[in-house]
Amino acid sequence: MERIYLDHAATSPMHPKVIEKMYEVMKSSFGNPSSIHFFGREARHQIDLARSVLAESIGAKENEIIFTSGGTEADNMALFGVAETYQHNGRHIITSQAEHHAVLLACKKLEKMDFEVTYLPVDETGRISIDELRAALREDTILVSIMYGNNEVGTLQPITEIGQLLKDHQAKFHTDAVQAYGVENIDVNESLIDLLSVSAHKINGPKGLGFLYARSNVKLTPRSFGGDQERKRRAGTENVSSIAGFHEAVLIVNEERAAKRDKFHELKKTLMEKLRQLDVEFDINGSLEYSLPHVLNLSFPGTSVEAMLVNLDLAGIAVSSGSACTAGSIEPSHVLVAMFGNQSERLTNSIRFSFGFNTTTEEINKAAKEIAKVVSRLKK
Repeated sequence: MERIYLDHAATSPMHPKVIEKMYEVMKSSFGNPSSIHFFGREARHQIDLARSVLAESIGAKENEIIFTSGGTEADNMALFGVAETYQHNGRHIITSQAEHHAVLLACKKLEKMDFEVTYLPVDETGRISIDELRAALREDTILVSIMYGNNEVGTLQPITEIGQLLKDHQAKFHTDAVQAYGVENIDVNESLIDLLSVSAHKINGPKGLGFLYARSNVKLTPRSFGGDQERKRRAGTENVSSIAGFHEAVLIVNEERAAKRDKFHELKKTLMEKLRQLDVEFDINGSLEYSLPHVLNLSFPGTSVEAMLVNLDLAGIAVSSGSACTAGSIEPSHVLVAMFGNQSERLTNSIRFSFGFNTTTEEINKAAKEIAKVVSRLKK
């Protein structure tokens, strides 16, 4: 059976060049990058090269990049690091109801530590209101954390407007850019972003690696202790081969971003057009105007998400119902609840499709035909 992978927002396959680079570094640069001898310096050189390219990719300085184990650790480092460091200035934090659980559950933990968190609502496209953010801001607000692009429905938030709003406020601005990095043109200085989270496996790099960008004037209480790595901000021997793989993935992204964006927009358009030709009834969750190019979330009235996922998998189509980090959960998507309310039928019939560098138009057409068969069968 030909299998079609349309779940790149959950994770993406490593690019062949990334695998080659990691294998090369595993063989040649095995030294501990904290060692001062030749082997250590060779490993440190790989890290320095990567840090430079990653920093340049978002308009940052090299010393503002902190390597982490992925997006979750980067989010946690940002939220807990800022909260503990700046609590003398206030204990109020603002986020949105549609954030990734790495942010939401961190905020729930902070509430238990006597921080106060305001969860901004989103509209039916998944976007927050700048006016509501402005109204929620207080003198004692120390952090605003709003994700760049939503992992479930693809909605892009008004990041630059948020940065401008916070320009003269003490609050630090953090954005979870795990889903947006690699497809959106991100500049932390233009958008006035103080902290930004990224994960390598979303851009065809290795799992278990990411980074947190922290502007040089932002102080963070460390979350791990033991060594002086990452300028004493994150202890532990660096994963040199994965960092080299991340470096290679970013080089590929920088070269192909514009072409990938155009390709993903076409794939999204093709899927919807093909479904319409096959008389499949669906609604778009989110906004086509403010959306990540590679994520499309559709509601199929008269179906159930569990049956859709199982039947599509049996047909060789890999998709998801939302965040892979809550796979197996019987709870409805908190993002869709925030957008449509907890009584909406969309909570039980919505599917996320997400595309990658190796997704083809032929695969999209085949997937649409299988989707049409499954929807027709389930509605009967």
